[in-house]
Amino acid sequence: MKLIEFEFDLPDELVATEPADYRDESRMMVINRKTQEIEHKKFKDIVQYFDEGDVVIVNNTKVFPARLYGRKEKTGAKIEVFLLRELNSEHRLWDVLVDPARKIRVGNKLFFGEDDEVDLLVAEVIDNTTSRGRTIRFVNDYTPEEFSDVLHKLGETPIPKYMKRQATQDDLINYQTIYAREVGAVAAPSAGLHFSKEIFKWFEIKGVDLAEITLHQGLGAFRKIEVEDLSKHKMDSENFRVPKSTAERVNRAKAEGKRILSVGNTVMRTIESAVSANNKLKSTEGWTEKFIFPPYNFRVANCLVTNFHAPKTPYFISSATFVGVELMMKAYKIALQEEYRFLDYGDAMLVI
Repeated sequence: MKLIEFEFDLPDELVATEPADYRDESRMMVINRKTQEIEHKKFKDIVQYFDEGDVVIVNNTKVFPARLYGRKEKTGAKIEVFLLRELNSEHRLWDVLVDPARKIRVGNKLFFGEDDEVDLLVAEVIDNTTSRGRTIRFVNDYTPEEFSDVLHKLGETPIPKYMKRQATQDDLINYQTIYAREVGAVAAPSAGLHFSKEIFKWFEIKGVDLAEITLHQGLGAFRKIEVEDLSKHKMDSENFRVPKSTAERVNRAKAEGKRILSVGNTVMRTIESAVSANNKLKSTEGWTEKFIFPPYNFRVANCLVTNFHAPKTPYFISSATFVGVELMMKAYKIALQEEYRFLDYGDAMLVI
């Protein structure tokens, strides 16, 4: 299929820049792939669709305060450094994006502090990676715990740029799933933001099993695809892990014909990267560059919950592949008419 088939107009007013007042009070469109029926619910109604023995797979990655504001040596020019991932913990090497990029060259020193008098972090630029990308080395002699503490003191919650606002203290909580544990993401797995303690309590009462994977999400999934031939698109490589207990629970549910819910495209990408030749989920860890686009045979999950995505983006295409492109475009047309809220803080879609 071609990229043009995943185009639609997304009005600015439907892009959510603030979350719902309560996580599980977001709207939820429910799509039945078999009957083609589309319903409109609240997210807390998701418990109605799952029963004893079904499995819900979540991504337990935790967003860290990846956006730093600092200044360049000598000139004092203000700069933004967005931490993408740590390359080497011993040498404190990080892959980052810088803005404005034209001012940041190899050999420059960058200073970060709560004011211009006290610098808590100092970094040196050691390589150019892309037009905005750099490799930097933090030169402070901190222990890992001290470095993390300073990062949380200086860093800002990396809410997406399209929100066009500064992150607030509320975003520390709102832009994080309630089950986040493994630090490493610079973007929240947004489908999971809707889940509340009450929903998980109902799952427990009903005997619905909860299983975890980890995929540390970067920024690649948010960038619009620019090649018309989808097979030519390259995803950013992201680190993932599937524990043995998750593989066992999922394979048991699959053998029993139960519902297996992938909470978001990060989960779907992970489990589809960890399937054995006999279509069983493997316990494994590593890096994945998997991009799911039509035609594709999904081998693990038979249900998906996801947010409403921007056009021509990898996770919109991945979701449409699971739903069926024609049905997905119909659903998005309805979502636009019904003024569903889009993107990270937006509403949800459940596909069964």
